[in-house]
Amino acid sequence: MVGLFSKQTQEDSFPVTHTEEEWRQRLTPEQFRILRKHGTERAGTSPLNAEKGRGQFVCAACRQPLFSSDTKFDSGTGWPSFWKPLDGAVGTSEDRSLFTVRTEVHCSRCGGHLGHVFPDGPPPTGLRYCMNGLALKFKPAEESS
Repeated sequence: MVGLFSKQTQEDSFPVTHTEEEWRQRLTPEQFRILRKHGTERAGTSPLNAEKGRGQFVCAACRQPLFSSDTKFDSGTGWPSFWKPLDGAVGTSEDRSLFTVRTEVHCSRCGGHLGHVFPDGPPPTGLRYCMNGLALKFKPAEESS
């Protein structure tokens, strides 16, 4: 499955970089654990799982737009899920933790760990980008007057 995505590893440099201490100052302890240390939040704990508004989901670390609300769906997993990221917004790498091989998804701008992508999503892509809600912020679409 990794071959379907743009491959990028932790050794690659990203346009937005900070020291570990700077990241700790910019993020909450839980966001730091998820985005910088590849953690996972408990299923069903993110308010973004129920977010149904129009807008974009951006990286909580660097604010890069990652997903459109148009591609969000209820996967029943307890994490915000999307069937497609915005063009160029994410990169992937192989994750061999937890005694299995998965495809990790990270922000292409800062390298922050977002979650994983699985081949069991809805059409048209058949993919499920299963994201940690704490790795994202929701930016509502601006209302036109």
